[in-house]
Amino acid sequence: MNHLPLLLAGTILSATVVALPANAQQAGAPAETQAPNAPDQQPAFQGQTRAPQPAQPADIETEVVADDLPHLWSMEFLPDGRMLVTAKAGAMHIIGKDGKAGPEISGVPKVLANGQGGLLDVALAPDYETSGRIFFSFSEPRDDGNGTSVASAHLVPDDQGGGALEDVDVIFRQMPSYDGNKHFGSRLAFGPEGELYVTVGERSDREPRVQAQDLQSGLGKIFRITQTGEAFAGNPFVGEDKAQPEIWSLGHRNLQSATIDGQGRLWTVEHGPRGGDELNLPQAGKNYGWPEVTYGVEYSGAKVGDGVTQMADTEQPVYYWDPVIAPSGMTYYDADAIPEWKGAFLVGGLVSQGVVVLHMENDRVKHEERIDLDARIRDVKVGPDGAVYAVTEQRGGGKSTIVKLTKA
Repeated sequence: MNHLPLLLAGTILSATVVALPANAQQAGAPAETQAPNAPDQQPAFQGQTRAPQPAQPADIETEVVADDLPHLWSMEFLPDGRMLVTAKAGAMHIIGKDGKAGPEISGVPKVLANGQGGLLDVALAPDYETSGRIFFSFSEPRDDGNGTSVASAHLVPDDQGGGALEDVDVIFRQMPSYDGNKHFGSRLAFGPEGELYVTVGERSDREPRVQAQDLQSGLGKIFRITQTGEAFAGNPFVGEDKAQPEIWSLGHRNLQSATIDGQGRLWTVEHGPRGGDELNLPQAGKNYGWPEVTYGVEYSGAKVGDGVTQMADTEQPVYYWDPVIAPSGMTYYDADAIPEWKGAFLVGGLVSQGVVVLHMENDRVKHEERIDLDARIRDVKVGPDGAVYAVTEQRGGGKSTIVKLTKA
């Protein structure tokens, strides 16, 4: 069972601070020490995998600020400092400043809480402080199967720490539907022009996953849409015969990490097969290869397709992992509380059980470090105080915690 045994020993949250020594990692050596699943595969360029750790990593201490929570999938900070969270089973809650979850927010539509499905990401509208609108993704049960959908709603908090969703509108549906329970994605990220990026999966199974290469299908894609669900102006496939106009990029596997950097650009990390998690800077109309081109191997150990890692007209990942970290939530660190992380990407690791810190230089990974939290990390956000907040989960369900990371 994955948990934080040291952190949860006390009942007073303010007394559960644990320092993580900087010397737990060896400067200059890669953070990953295990053998790759595909030892014969070689990176396309230097530094594409197993980047060295920084010479002077930050001393980080952790504190559990909320525990005994339902199995969470995502969190977002409200302007007043409270946290809006989604529970995979289909509930939404506001976490008070005392670390307690308020009553379930009413009005959440029915979700398919099965396998990897459930209530997924949540994001505040760029104008939330005046509009009160939120957006959320979920695996939607449908007559012909299910799929990832995106809804908008007005969040109306109440005096009891709960609230309601009003004017709920499903603005976008990943099509076609499929009767499976894997690889729904999904993250939501707003770009600087108010555009909404929606990341999804290719539904995992061999039959549907090939549609990641098909512009008539919404499987294995990143979409760029308006806040009412239409294709955003300037999308690369608008007007192309039979192509879905909402598509931004194609050839993706299962995208559960997405964030916007300091220049307003979308970055993602997607789950690879056994090996082959990828960091990408998705460009308009580009093909990221899956399932024809990938690092790693099938879960069985067999080659994926022809075992090809490079092919003309497909993009190389900026960085890849073999073995996997199993990426989930992701954020860009632009605060000052942990100066060593300024300009870095922070990625939650399910298998690596902590936060993966990617220090960037010229859009390449210069250093990788790992903050071990001894728990599967489902989401990562930067708080208004500049601290980093990580949402933990237990495989198969169980309770979640929210852990605060600060400079020691």
